[in-house]
Amino acid sequence: MRTRTQTHVAFSEVNWGTLKSLLPYLMEFRTRVALALLCLVVAKVASVGLPFILKHVVDGLDGKGTSAVITLPLGLLVAYGAVRFSNVLFGELRDTLFGRVTERAMRRLGLRVFEHLHSLDLDYHLGRQTGGISRDIERGTAGISFLMRFMVFNIGPTLLEIAMVMGLLWWNYHLGFALIVGVAVVLYITFSVIATEWRTHFVREMNQAESQSSSRAVDSLLNFETVKYFTNEAEEARLYDQGLAQWELARRKNRLSLFALNAGQALIIALAMTAALILAATDVISGEMTLGDFVLINAFMMQVFMPLNFLGFVYREMKGAMANIEKLFGLLDVKAKVVDGPEAKPLQPGPGRIEFDDVRFQYHPDRPILKGIRFTVEPRQKVAIVGSSGAGKSTLFKLLFRFYDVSEGAIRIDGQDLRNVTQHSLRSAIGVVPQDTVLFNTSILENVRYGRVSATDQEVWEAIRLAHLDGFIERLPEGIDTLVGERGLKLSGGEKQRVAIARALLKRPPIMVFDEATSSLDSHSEKSILTALQEVALEQTTLVIAHRLSTVVDADSIVVLEDGEVVEQGTHDALLQRQGHYARLWALQRQQAS
Repeated sequence: MRTRTQTHVAFSEVNWGTLKSLLPYLMEFRTRVALALLCLVVAKVASVGLPFILKHVVDGLDGKGTSAVITLPLGLLVAYGAVRFSNVLFGELRDTLFGRVTERAMRRLGLRVFEHLHSLDLDYHLGRQTGGISRDIERGTAGISFLMRFMVFNIGPTLLEIAMVMGLLWWNYHLGFALIVGVAVVLYITFSVIATEWRTHFVREMNQAESQSSSRAVDSLLNFETVKYFTNEAEEARLYDQGLAQWELARRKNRLSLFALNAGQALIIALAMTAALILAATDVISGEMTLGDFVLINAFMMQVFMPLNFLGFVYREMKGAMANIEKLFGLLDVKAKVVDGPEAKPLQPGPGRIEFDDVRFQYHPDRPILKGIRFTVEPRQKVAIVGSSGAGKSTLFKLLFRFYDVSEGAIRIDGQDLRNVTQHSLRSAIGVVPQDTVLFNTSILENVRYGRVSATDQEVWEAIRLAHLDGFIERLPEGIDTLVGERGLKLSGGEKQRVAIARALLKRPPIMVFDEATSSLDSHSEKSILTALQEVALEQTTLVIAHRLSTVVDADSIVVLEDGEVVEQGTHDALLQRQGHYARLWALQRQQAS
């Protein structure tokens, strides 16, 4: 039964410094931001002017009713409609202008994270949870949109509007109304901040549970065949439901805490509005205020507290958005263990000589994998690396491709230490046919062309012919445009390997590495492809990692590994005559084949 270990991520407190990281994305469109802010100011001035127009309309309608008196409210009503339209119009212009700023920021940061993830080393990707990372990127980019729009166009403008309303109430009436608004705002913001901080960890728990359940689902679906092989559908459902149960519990806590927050905010607003209206009604009865003034006070109270109520929602969501953005920037903070040095230069083209000089490596300090590997692959030679499972064959390939750096010693290509050249130039010089071939969920044509995306259709077909894939393609109803399915699952193991071989042949690099490249092929296909590879190898340095010894009998040299050390080296015939480790492996495989 397959088990999984649940990883608990330690969340730090939301870092408000995250906002500084977003400033460069805002500054890319300075003019648009300035125009959007101008529209915001015009919209707010129109918003504050509406209650005063409404007051005069009410006072005009409250008159005794002559034709002159009736004309005035009609004019004011037209002005009221015009000002309200201006408020909405400039608000929409603001959103339209700022929309491109937000969308470009999401694009820039999303691309930056994507590129950064591809720059990380193999060790990170072996331990990642694909579903969780996908959700972190999705929520983080969505959080950027929310934060940038509402931070700039809601919180600041709302506080500005509150200050303007308090000043106008104090100036036109008396201090009591301004104090009611001021005290209510302070209580509201204080309560919202404290309550939101209290419930932030519930939001994080919910997001974490959602990421974990998503990771479980993606992991299970990616391993669909394995699930079927061992009839573990019920176990997969149990594990997924376990994650959903944690999400359900976290969401319930989040919902109850949200109820408490909303109820507290609503109580503060209701008390403040009631107090202001009681005070205004008292002044109307005493004759100090008109009915229009009462309507103005009511309009101002609604105008202040409605956005303030929305401000509470914005603050809550902003905290959640910042937590999500923090996770996104957390991905950018992950440092690769294998990096280009400051003096790294592109690999200089050469004949393709590979030198392993006393190479030592371990994944963990207490478990050495390679123990002083030393051999040389001369240009245009075909050298095979053989040995029992766990001898270190595939580790050598990972070091050559620089998925990891050697612990001691050095690997050189044409005299250049791999640690002193750029990873991009190094990997461009090496073609790979891996043991476990994984294809993209697109057509056979595009999967082969991935070896060299600038290749012509004719060059792609030539690589397909060399890989003996053309006969298979011709039998398909959709031919070369046939979709291979996710990870190439619609193809057999041998068909996938031939696609991988064609892809590597299309790249035509000076060095080729075959890691058990024909392990899934039948004897006839293997013989045909080996013949083709022999032709290609005449122009390239070839390194073959092989378990099946019959595939490397023609190698110029065979390196035999055992327990991370080179125990024998020579041609096939010379090693057989030595009657050592290689001869025993050969005899064992011949016996198993008979």
